[in-house]
Amino acid sequence: MNPEIKDLIEISRYYGKNKDYIIAGGGNTSYKNSEFIWIKASGTSLASIDENGFVKLSREKLQRIGTAVYSNDALKREAQVKADLFTAIEPDQQGRPSVETSLHDIISYRYVVHTHATRINGVLCAKNSREVITRLFGESALYIEYTDPGYVLFTKTKERIDQYHEKQGKDPNIIFLENHGTLVSADTVKEIKELYEQVERLLKKENKVTLPSKGKPLHETVKAILPALRMMLTGDKPKILRIRHNELIEGFYTNEEAFRKIHAPFTPDIIVYCKSKYLYIDETGSSESVIAAIRLQLDRFVKENGFIPRIILIKDVGLVAAEDNWASAEIVLDVFEDLMKISMYTGNAGGPRFLNKDQISFIDNWEVENYRRQLAGGSRLGSVVENKIIIVTGAAQGFGEGITRSLMEQNANVVIADVNKEKGSALAEALNMSARKNRALFVKTDVSNADSVKNLVFETVKEFGGLDVLISNAGILHAGALDEMDPETFDRMTKINYGGYFLCVKYASEILKTQSKYNDTYYTDIIQINSKSGLKGSNKNFTYAGGKFGGIGLTQSFAMELMPYRIKVNSICPGNFFDGPLWSDPVSGLFVQYLKTGKVPGAKSLEDVKKHYEAQVPAGRGCTVADVMKAILYVIDQQYETGQAVPVTGGQVMLK
Repeated sequence: MNPEIKDLIEISRYYGKNKDYIIAGGGNTSYKNSEFIWIKASGTSLASIDENGFVKLSREKLQRIGTAVYSNDALKREAQVKADLFTAIEPDQQGRPSVETSLHDIISYRYVVHTHATRINGVLCAKNSREVITRLFGESALYIEYTDPGYVLFTKTKERIDQYHEKQGKDPNIIFLENHGTLVSADTVKEIKELYEQVERLLKKENKVTLPSKGKPLHETVKAILPALRMMLTGDKPKILRIRHNELIEGFYTNEEAFRKIHAPFTPDIIVYCKSKYLYIDETGSSESVIAAIRLQLDRFVKENGFIPRIILIKDVGLVAAEDNWASAEIVLDVFEDLMKISMYTGNAGGPRFLNKDQISFIDNWEVENYRRQLAGGSRLGSVVENKIIIVTGAAQGFGEGITRSLMEQNANVVIADVNKEKGSALAEALNMSARKNRALFVKTDVSNADSVKNLVFETVKEFGGLDVLISNAGILHAGALDEMDPETFDRMTKINYGGYFLCVKYASEILKTQSKYNDTYYTDIIQINSKSGLKGSNKNFTYAGGKFGGIGLTQSFAMELMPYRIKVNSICPGNFFDGPLWSDPVSGLFVQYLKTGKVPGAKSLEDVKKHYEAQVPAGRGCTVADVMKAILYVIDQQYETGQAVPVTGGQVMLK
């Protein structure tokens, strides 16, 4: 890697990791020499960009765009420009170059860093922006009034740069784009940092607005409001809702007048991620009254605008983002909070100046921004669990961990519920490192404690907006004959294996019922990971088997009660998972327990015990996570069977 590209990566990440300058896929950076320009590919995040995140283009071919004659029709013209832009891409390159490539190319300096810095946009999106910028920067910077992005902005900027150069004898280092952002250019990245620091210093001195930053707790009513809203917004695939509540947000939901200060977009990026209309709910009080107001106003919103809102601001509740996946919803929140901050900053420069209808319409219909929306939103559903919200109890190890990993690989959002905080937190962190647009959340949970399970459900709703699947997997096993089993161990096992299933279903079903009320086509699932011991008695293991037999009784009973709400309840009964810690733990695993208790006559070693149990399976092996996952996916995918106990035993247990 040449040192110039290394510097480009460094400066890109420097600003890309700072949300005061760059949010999501916004902003742009480039480097050029006499022959080529390297520019960020569309949809690439500056925060983590590497050499592969830039597209290399021929400057000679690119400069033909400045002399070509294009159609007068805006959409045809942009398509023609795009074709010429793509022609300039070097043959070995991947990715789509930014539409701003030509604009970067006409600036004579080697490095260009385009950001949407919040404090700077707080001036550029204000009514008196030109006056403020001129007074603060004079001839040291170039100010360009709002122009539709793409070719029109390129030609206007080129004309203005030429005029500036003729007058000043050089190109401007700083270009302010009204209602858009800032281009800072120089021959070194050190100079760019110094220039941005200068701009920030002058604006901080000019505008001493302090943004409120204190967080506010979420009200208990969100446990009903969010699942109801989620179902109102869910069509052919599940929505994810993210919610925030803080003093900044509070300042804009107090009344209609406050909301009017953020009711429309300031910049093209806001339209890309949040669209151009936002739903405000002024109703307060009970969850029922708020939900009723949402339902009424949502219907009106969709009829008037032709799309469901991505942003819903609810008085006394908070700011809600609705998207197809967790990552996109998080971006929407970031972008809209940035809009709020910009609105506050505009107060010292004449107040907010929103984009008008024609400007919004251009962005809405512009192919480039539609492409960015596709990148932000992700692809069509590829798995039955994609984008679903799934709680897995006992998820930190064993079958639970394997199930959780598999669900994450298939783009589900997973809540890891376990008493083991160290293992559960580590698993969530590891899964999120490789997650695409989904999310893993760890919630320390004791399934035998009602308050702990209530908290698990509440944390799930706060993080994702609802629930689609509960997989009740948590359980413990201590083998022993009647003369070995003490009452305390019996009670503890029963409380976790049997009572824990009841508590999880009790509190999870509240959310699933609420969702059912507001979407009469949506099915959800409760799945108990039972055992072959729930289908057939287990010698010297009666406590575990009894709890599992009882679990199937609960499953059948819950199924009858909950199916009217389109909640399917099924048990999956795996055979022995020999590779998991339940069996293989060298201290307390079942191989050790069964050897010590003499459950396997004649066994002299752990290997003897394992061979004994493998010999009982017609398939000749133990059960795996992959075997169980096939059953889980089947149960979720079908809509007709409920109250079933699905054996996954390799033929060891056969139903009669």
